[in-house]
Amino acid sequence: MLSVHTCPLALLGGKKTGGMNVYVRDFSRELGRQGVQVDVFTRSQDDCQPRIKHDLGFGGRVIHIPAGPERPIPVDTIQNHLDEFIAGVLAFTAEEDAHYDIIHSHYWLSGLVAEKLQQAWPHAPIVQMFHTLGLMKNRIATNINERAPQARIDGEHHVIEIADSLIVATPAEQAQLHWLYGAKLGKETIIPPGVDLERFQPIPADIAKTKVGIPCSDKNIIFAGRIEPLKGIDTLLQAMALIKKRYPEIAKGVCVAIIGGDPWTDSPDEEMARLQEMRLQLGVGDFVAFLGAKDQTTLPYYYAAAEMVVMPSHYESFGMVALEAMAMGTPVIASEVGGLAFLIRDGENGFHVPSRDPDALAERIYELLANESCRAHLGLQAQAYAQSYDWSIIVTKMLKVYAKTLQNKFVKSRQKNATNLQPFTV
Repeated sequence: MLSVHTCPLALLGGKKTGGMNVYVRDFSRELGRQGVQVDVFTRSQDDCQPRIKHDLGFGGRVIHIPAGPERPIPVDTIQNHLDEFIAGVLAFTAEEDAHYDIIHSHYWLSGLVAEKLQQAWPHAPIVQMFHTLGLMKNRIATNINERAPQARIDGEHHVIEIADSLIVATPAEQAQLHWLYGAKLGKETIIPPGVDLERFQPIPADIAKTKVGIPCSDKNIIFAGRIEPLKGIDTLLQAMALIKKRYPEIAKGVCVAIIGGDPWTDSPDEEMARLQEMRLQLGVGDFVAFLGAKDQTTLPYYYAAAEMVVMPSHYESFGMVALEAMAMGTPVIASEVGGLAFLIRDGENGFHVPSRDPDALAERIYELLANESCRAHLGLQAQAYAQSYDWSIIVTKMLKVYAKTLQNKFVKSRQKNATNLQPFTV
């Protein structure tokens, strides 16, 4: 498995960590539980860490390959080091005498690596998942700095062409591949991400609030994710300013916790600095707190301590934070975009609002703050809905795609003395 630009074991909530890290980690662990050996190759970002980490459960390893500086670097520059990464993977597999039956690549950079590895392993088909798409990012970008570079767009087009199978999270992503990229019908399969239902299950609110140090009388609103413009955190701040103005009584005792990023660094990135300044300008600094990134052992307590989780994103290919909160029984208010439009059923298991609409968001937040029975109803429905996303169910679907892709590859190559299919590793 390939996750070139980001490690599945990285701390979440950083500038370039989020749902994909969770996906690769938990998906790999469930593959191991179902008897599949998984090696995840990722670019080394710390020369002090072990080259091999056995932190993915049974049969799973994360292998850090030096390629370029062994530190975090901009994603757009990683393409310059792909040849070194490919050479490192091939050297490792030769030394270990490792053999793989599937090349499952995540993100466009991994797809480019997969193509080169397939030249060395011609029997192994490529199963590609993009997680996010550059052309979709460009559609919602408000300035040139938010746009995906042309190299990414070209790379995505190329990977779509060479992949044996494409995995998409939602019908929306399937349509985007066809409309924006001209992808041919038949390659793609819709399989959403899953959720760890053992980790994300209901916790009594008083226990959760005590665990994270929030007064039990407070009403809490949570945002969790990367601190970047497309997450729409500014819309949440604007909505809270409206609530303070329109409903001053309900605003008393409300705490908005922004989970993600590093608010205490001496040199915050541009978006963190902008949001912290906006918080003060809007007059909501007294009840909006930036808490930094939290690991997944702590995150469930924040979800459980909250009256709601808000995702005001401009674009989400799926929205794993929403699914985690739903599994906890916490209502979600989310923009009606991307995967969130399919995950949330408005008025049934959560609320939709238009993207970039602080007025609509403020009214939905007020509704949940003021109406305890509504919160309870949506929370119960959300938890019930999330049960169908258990990782064991998702991986079972993926194994069927693996088997079909291997069969198709075998049929295409049997005139080249293909051997019988064997139990596969990834």
